[in-house]
Amino acid sequence: MGKKVIAAMSGGVDSSAAAALLIEQGYDVVGVTLNVWPSERSELTCSRTCCSITDVDDARHVCNKLGIPHYVLNMRDIFKHDVIDYFFEEYMKGRTPNPCIACNAHVKFEAMLQKAEALGADYIATGHYSTIVKTPQGEFSLKRSKDTHKDQTYVLYMLDQRQLSKLLLPCGGFTKPEVRAVAERYGLPNFKKPDSQDLCFVGPEGYAGFIKNNCAALARPGNILKKNGEILGKHNGIYNFTIGQHKGLGAFSSEKLFVTAIDAETATVYVGESEDLFCDTMLVNDLRYVLESEMHDGARVGVKIRYSAKEAGAVLHIDGDSATVVFDEPQRAITPGQAAVFYKDDIVLGGGVIVRALN
Repeated sequence: MGKKVIAAMSGGVDSSAAAALLIEQGYDVVGVTLNVWPSERSELTCSRTCCSITDVDDARHVCNKLGIPHYVLNMRDIFKHDVIDYFFEEYMKGRTPNPCIACNAHVKFEAMLQKAEALGADYIATGHYSTIVKTPQGEFSLKRSKDTHKDQTYVLYMLDQRQLSKLLLPCGGFTKPEVRAVAERYGLPNFKKPDSQDLCFVGPEGYAGFIKNNCAALARPGNILKKNGEILGKHNGIYNFTIGQHKGLGAFSSEKLFVTAIDAETATVYVGESEDLFCDTMLVNDLRYVLESEMHDGARVGVKIRYSAKEAGAVLHIDGDSATVVFDEPQRAITPGQAAVFYKDDIVLGGGVIVRALN
């Protein structure tokens, strides 16, 4: 029997194919689905998210087909504290959080790893599109996946050497169509299942509805202001806005305006023209290092300021837990709360959380 792997099974095709690939490679695989839903929401079965009751059933059916055990781990408390509460707290600060990164950091790759080690497993595995390779110096590094359109290294930048040494990412060497083909070859019932699109905890009421119904403090009205101080109108909550947003502002002005800043203390949303969104410097804190030898003061790096952003060249100026990032060219809509991830070619060096643009 090969080494024991705890495979995170979300019910989606990626994690299902990952488990199948691990079996092919000779591992002793145990499927685990994380129960993160608060008990009062346990009946929600929104098919466009992950981790719902429907997804648990899908994961169980896949494990039965593969002939491996399947268990459900209760992660409700840690998910509520480190993902949902964090989500609200960030919006209370006028920032735009990335709860999927928080889930990876605190639930999938920390709490789950601790559970796996307690069960005597050698590794954990997920269906993320990324690969783990060793450097000539023997360090573990995170490399972009074969499928550049599906690459998920951006949401894994917080992984440290210990976590990477215990992690397997079987899908990183495949394209999405190839992953679906693996699932079909094994006769897995979810090989055509669509990718999840929404935050797993928002449920059928939608993103804004979830916030409004669960965090009344965020529904505080405030002013929409131009940079010259002109009041354009009132809004019903800063959670409806993010830096760079244009949608929803047409009712207040015939000009094409964009959200340029959010003041959580006064619940004020500032708007301006597209040119007001560009800046060549930003402050990042809560730095995490994948390859500390490469992510140092003065390092030239490629930077992604959001999941869908193109990589931009920059220089890092590190000061303790923070860094000033100076871009080669101004970047549009640098958004507080989002992750800034640093690359050297296809390798992730680390990253942090954007504090603000520095004008």
